[in-house]
Amino acid sequence: MLQFETIIIGAGISGLYQLHKCRDELNLKTLAIEEGSDIGGTWYWNRYPGARCDSESHTYGYTFSEKIYKNWTWKEKYPKQNTILKYLKFVEKKLNLRKDILFNNKIISAKYLENKKLWQIKTNKNKIFLTKYLICAVGSLSATNIPNIKGLKTFKGEYYHTGRWPKKKINLKNQIVAQIGTGSSGIQVAPEIAKTVKKLVIFQRTPNYSIPARNKKLTKEMINDYLKNYEKIKKLIKKTPGGHTFSFPDRSVFDFNKIERDKIFEKAWLKGSLAFRACFGDITKNLKANEKASNFIKEKILKIVKDKKIAKILTNFDHPFTSKRPTLNTNYYETFNRKNIELVDLKSNPIIKITKNGIKTKNNDFDFDKIIFATGYDALTGPLLSLNLVGKKKTKLQNFWNKSPKTYLGLMIPNFPNLFIIQGPGSPSVLTNVPVQIEQHVEWITNCLNFLNKNNKKTIEPTINSAKKWSDEIKRLADASLFMKAKISWYKGDNIPGKPKVFIPYPGGLPRYRNICNKVEKNQYKEFLIK
Repeated sequence: MLQFETIIIGAGISGLYQLHKCRDELNLKTLAIEEGSDIGGTWYWNRYPGARCDSESHTYGYTFSEKIYKNWTWKEKYPKQNTILKYLKFVEKKLNLRKDILFNNKIISAKYLENKKLWQIKTNKNKIFLTKYLICAVGSLSATNIPNIKGLKTFKGEYYHTGRWPKKKINLKNQIVAQIGTGSSGIQVAPEIAKTVKKLVIFQRTPNYSIPARNKKLTKEMINDYLKNYEKIKKLIKKTPGGHTFSFPDRSVFDFNKIERDKIFEKAWLKGSLAFRACFGDITKNLKANEKASNFIKEKILKIVKDKKIAKILTNFDHPFTSKRPTLNTNYYETFNRKNIELVDLKSNPIIKITKNGIKTKNNDFDFDKIIFATGYDALTGPLLSLNLVGKKKTKLQNFWNKSPKTYLGLMIPNFPNLFIIQGPGSPSVLTNVPVQIEQHVEWITNCLNFLNKNNKKTIEPTINSAKKWSDEIKRLADASLFMKAKISWYKGDNIPGKPKVFIPYPGGLPRYRNICNKVEKNQYKEFLIK
């Protein structure tokens, strides 16, 4: 049985940086354990056609090293999955990380041995490890969700989930294909596969607002500009609520008449980016202001989609813009003008079951060669619960979180000593440009480990009271926002049957969150039990 000072679960963006910090800065004997056969995390698994990042490339990466930042050149505004994977391999090589990563091993259990003050970890390859510190870098969106639809096992064709796309090329040529789901990945995959399939039938439960990405090749001037402004960009993305280069202005939707307002919206629409929501300062806060943005997007879709019936289904919104994850698209709405596309509205024509030949809905029987599930994830809590964590006094995480996820800062859990989470429930995580949040988390965890080791401390865990206060703070902020106006949202667990219905990420923005974390560190972790 091998023993380490630190074990990191996952070798994606967070796992790689944490491995570098623990091993090279703190000189801890460290191992990262990865389920996949290579590094990359999200970008290893999500290899579906059209998979792209929705943060601009020059902000989507590590900023801790000027050398790494300046020695890699992004070629597009929004990088593809395989480009991001190449980038992560470039970083892994530069930092010589591979030698301390164990691949093809999935953690099936992790329990805290109180008498030894160590974590015992078991993998699906019957490997057992002991470690003082256990760091979960499992990602927020890694536990895929295939809905429990009656009859799925009887389907004779093949089915896939966008979040676990096979490495081998899938032949979709001249095939009749079903796509269930129109969230972020569904909006990206549909225009791509529509080009090759004989017919694509898209099953939509909830229509999504989507802004054009306007992806483009970066000019030499743009690339040089990004490289030259490394320090400026690094500072800027730490100051904005979402870790992007845009922030929210003071101006209100109501400071302008409709013509002036639409000019501002139009300019942002033509530019294309998540910054559309920051045209005005009150779109994400005020329902009446939000309506103006929602109506503008609605009008755009109605103009693009030629079939009025389809356009109506695509704009039958039941939630405010930005209350669910905002999405970017490349020709998504234009795809519905193709002859080989059909849209099924699950609100009026729900799926009854999957048959051996396809899908039966309330009004139709469809035959399909393949089914694609773009049905998202058991987000934030799912990846952690799948580790079968058992803490002090045999506390099972599954039971401890049965009513809601309890963490402090989204970084640690009461009753689970020396267990750290990167981007956990209760942190800004999915509401941000993820690498910016990851760097902040990894650096906080590294400083905390350094403090413990320097002061010869054996264990750290948050108090129940600090976790409760933190949950209350998240609820207070979420209740005051538009997030709770979405009927079904994975931000609050509605997409998973039986999952507690509470707002999961911290919605107060990165600068505010960072200040709280810095204060905790400065006060020498008073909200924690340290022994």
